[in-house]
Amino acid sequence: MSDNFEKEQNPDEFIIEHEQWWLTIFHRQLVWARLRVFDSGIAHVFDSTGNTLVYESHEIAAAALMDAEFRSLDGMDDDDAEQFGILLEDLVPPEADDDNEIVPYMMRTLPETN
Repeated sequence: MSDNFEKEQNPDEFIIEHEQWWLTIFHRQLVWARLRVFDSGIAHVFDSTGNTLVYESHEIAAAALMDAEFRSLDGMDDDDAEQFGILLEDLVPPEADDDNEIVPYMMRTLPETN
């Protein structure tokens, strides 16, 4: 068995090299996804339903998120946030002690705009 296979069976052994938050709007819901890149180069996308999708690289994971019409929070500015009907400073990724606790915060209803 390869080291990567064993690490995939024990994700707690991964070393996170990079974490990015992505978001989209769907029916006035702000939907978050968390992209983590590990020291092995493998990328995990944790979605709003609590699923973790595994990709071979950051580039492939980011492309999948873009295909699903997500945008990286890192690259957003005030104009981008305004398109979502929200202020940039209000785009704060959810926080919790573990992934099970964060799921309820991965989606948020946005206020109605006039």
